[in-house]
Amino acid sequence: MMKDTLLYALAATFLCGTFAISAEPNPSQKAPPATPDAFQRTREQAVAEAALLQDAMHTILQVVHHRYYKEDEGLVIPAATMREVFEELERDHHVKLRWLVVEGQAMNAEHIARDEFEKAAVQALLAGEKKFESFENGVYRRAGPVTLSNVCLKCHIPDRRSTEDRTAGLIVTIPLRENAK
Repeated sequence: MMKDTLLYALAATFLCGTFAISAEPNPSQKAPPATPDAFQRTREQAVAEAALLQDAMHTILQVVHHRYYKEDEGLVIPAATMREVFEELERDHHVKLRWLVVEGQAMNAEHIARDEFEKAAVQALLAGEKKFESFENGVYRRAGPVTLSNVCLKCHIPDRRSTEDRTAGLIVTIPLRENAK
């Protein structure tokens, strides 16, 4: 139990500390408003940041879902709760994150592939690719896999014939600097 509590605290600290998520910012530490250019990254920065975000969000989702979510307690599922984190990251850091249906049924219609990039990403993730990415119109987009393990399949693949892991996805969108290389 102590290990679980420690892991949960570590995940919360990571989110709160790394991304400065708080309900009440400390006025004495408030930074001046950032210009839109401050949120633009080089290609290398965007790729590194997206990979880190993909891994962090996947790990946090797995740990929290498997160790703390109990279906019969009436709690909101962790993937839905993380939407609040996604909204704060978008507001504070101009990074967009969103879940993507790859295998199984959508638990939320917002997670269905919307455009050609996302449809191609679904195919790439189904084929076992570890990432699918694009640099277009001043934006870096990366789709990476999210594991749907046995506990997830009850909802995502209710008529399953096996309990083997399936795949969902996470899309990370990051603005690039003009002429970023």
